Amino acid sequence: KKRGISVVPTKFGISFTVLFLNQTGALVHVYTDGSVLLTHGGTEMGQGLHTKMIQIAGKVLGISPDKIHICETSTDKVPNTSATAASSGSDLNGMAVMNACGVINERLEPIKKHYPKGTWEEWIAAAYTNRISLSATGYYKTPNIGYEFGSKTGVAFNYFSFGAACSEVEIDCLTGDHKVLKTDIVMDLGESLNPAIDIGQIEGAFMQGYGLFTLEEMVYSPKGVMFTRGPGAYKIPGFADIPSEFNVSLLKGAPNPRAVYSSKAVGEPPLFLASSVFFAIKEAIKDARKDAGLQSKQFVLTAPATSAAKPS
Repeated sequence: KKRGISVVPTKFGISFTVLFLNQTGALVHVYTDGSVLLTHGGTEMGQGLHTKMIQIAGKVLGISPDKIHICETSTDKVPNTSATAASSGSDLNGMAVMNACGVINERLEPIKKHYPKGTWEEWIAAAYTNRISLSATGYYKTPNIGYEFGSKTGVAFNYFSFGAACSEVEIDCLTGDHKVLKTDIVMDLGESLNPAIDIGQIEGAFMQGYGLFTLEEMVYSPKGVMFTRGPGAYKIPGFADIPSEFNVSLLKGAPNPRAVYSSKAVGEPPLFLASSVFFAIKEAIKDARKDAGLQSKQFVLTAPATSAAKPS
């Protein structure tokens, strides 16, 4: 058996490179009992987007998140939304939610001045009896970006998310199998909106990338029919593939002024960090080749680094 170790950094630009996609909206309803119904232009797919939007609305309005309820994204509430993609879901929708809640706050300001010791519920009841609208829309478009591919000029991204990973692996020189012994990751996510969610996103993206670089081999028949087209014939990472020791931390003291509450996007940036496993495997193979008397330092290792023989 041989071990290898590798450190890989990443730098990921945040924004849609298609300029018009960098926009979205939000709709906020406040009801007379003080409850809030929130709709935004993003799709919740398990990445915690709704949770972050509730947190943002609660902070802007100064109320408990328990009072805020999410209405699933629908074009009859927020029209013409962009895809929840490019890791921009929290950035775009968070600012739209903030803007909508800011409109509500502005309307409530005279009530709060008149009843400075009132509760949220009392302010909302007073606003209703004074015929103040308790419904608002918010809209946001990312400023100061736009890249012209023809002339190669302009600003493609709003900002960058950074990260680094160090992985240690052990390979079996007889079978070609490997095991990830340890991975350490540090990500710069500005002032994280929700560290628990973001660390989970980093772990998930890393494991998805791990499958990409080491496991997920596409297999075709001689006639070009893809064999690996279903879960019965397609190897994806499982519980046993998670690094035996997996440490993820967020960089402190690096606020990002270009996104909601100084945060940074997290969805896709960590995926490439899994290439640290691929290159650690290559380092282990390099050492095994040296023991075998293969002095050439140059050799080709094609991703994914599976133990199955590849056709030449």
